[in-house]
Amino acid sequence: MPFIDCKLNVDISKEQETELKDEFGKAIELIPGKSENWLMVNIQPKCALYFRGSNEKPTAMVSVTVYGRANPAAYDVLTDRLNRILSNVANIEEMYVSYGETNNWGYNGSNF
Repeated sequence: MPFIDCKLNVDISKEQETELKDEFGKAIELIPGKSENWLMVNIQPKCALYFRGSNEKPTAMVSVTVYGRANPAAYDVLTDRLNRILSNVANIEEMYVSYGETNNWGYNGSNF
């Protein structure tokens, strides 16, 4: 039950959005036990993101939330992969990635 929330300060095409979604689906499998089968993705282009006081450079903020826990080493590998994906697909130059873990996750009216 992972969720990837990606905010970009640049506009992207529908093709780029689809490519990001597809690549995030592959990348989430770097966390053991996680897969695209339960992945939810939100992609928000053209956000008012400022980094170092400016929005001149293409920038992204990515938040990854997972049910349960993951090894920090898996997060290291995922951060690198997300950076490469966003750089290649959307020419992102600056990005932050945050991770959250929860033991409480609801789905269709009940909790796991």
